[in-house]
Amino acid sequence: MELGITGKTALVTGSSRGIGKAIAMALSREGARVSVCARHLEPLEALAKELRSEGAQVATVVADVATQEGAYSAVDSAIRAFGSLDILVNNVGGSGGAGAFDAASTQQWNDVLQRNLMSAVWCSQRAVPVMRQLGGGSIVHISSIFGREYATSAPYSAAKAGLIALTKEMAIDLASHRIRVNAVAPGSIFFPGGSWDRRQQHDPEAVAKVVREQIPWGRFGTPEEVADVVAFLCSERAKWVTGSTVPVDGGQGRAY
Repeated sequence: MELGITGKTALVTGSSRGIGKAIAMALSREGARVSVCARHLEPLEALAKELRSEGAQVATVVADVATQEGAYSAVDSAIRAFGSLDILVNNVGGSGGAGAFDAASTQQWNDVLQRNLMSAVWCSQRAVPVMRQLGGGSIVHISSIFGREYATSAPYSAAKAGLIALTKEMAIDLASHRIRVNAVAPGSIFFPGGSWDRRQQHDPEAVAKVVREQIPWGRFGTPEEVADVVAFLCSERAKWVTGSTVPVDGGQGRAY
């Protein structure tokens, strides 16, 4: 299926590894010009080299989007790289080890909310005026199934739930400007160096039990499976989809 994003410009935050990297690769291979963004340059350069070897146009952006200054800088750098911005994927996230609501410190609450929710707010605030000038655009937030139901980290659940609510609010507010806003809610995704990889190395029996009892398909999801859905939502093929949150979880989530 031709997605109709050839020549579009995109920024993917948190794209040095895992889901973000897979999204950047999927958009690039569909013909988009992609700015990849993370806090450290070396993995971004490795990804950019790989994609450029395939003929892609890629820019690297080093920024910490969990700060307002870093988020604004990331969007500005992406716009300078290609002269416009049609697609924004807010992927940065993580629980940071924060647990129950009364056990997490104030600093942990602030860190998790800034990383997962406010980074998306700040990047979107900076991107929307440019998209308005261009006559439209697409924004995708990477939430989680644990923004829809119980998880062991209260700050993470609250942040991801906030991101889902933000998706609907933004979609309605920005519809008149032809800017679509959607979210994707991944389940448990495995990739080298990720949280499930670390847990498996520490306690493989416990991880096998999670897969056996909680994931109907009997395996973890892959970053590429999330990226395919994101690429579709960013594309012309999804032009009547906005304000939606799409679970990509192999049936792991129990919420409707």
